[in-house]
Amino acid sequence: MIEVLMTNVKSEILSIEIVQFLEREHPHLKFDFDLEDFNQPYPCGHSILRIEGKTIDVHLIIQQVKSKGMECDFLVDKMCV
Repeated sequence: MIEVLMTNVKSEILSIEIVQFLEREHPHLKFDFDLEDFNQPYPCGHSILRIEGKTIDVHLIIQQVKSKGMECDFLVDKMCV
């Protein structure tokens, strides 16, 4: 299973810190970020958090990313035109 979330994580350093945190909390899952263009404010400008694994508690992961002071939510297609 693969889940894709949008976040406002802009820096590679912060993305690494969040991935390391999430990997400690969910060792059975694989996480990676695609840092996107931030020419517009969040949510139109966002990065992508990709999660791979058999069982993914997306709501818990969103809550955990938000607990680090970042925005995180389900990726919505065509949110900004």
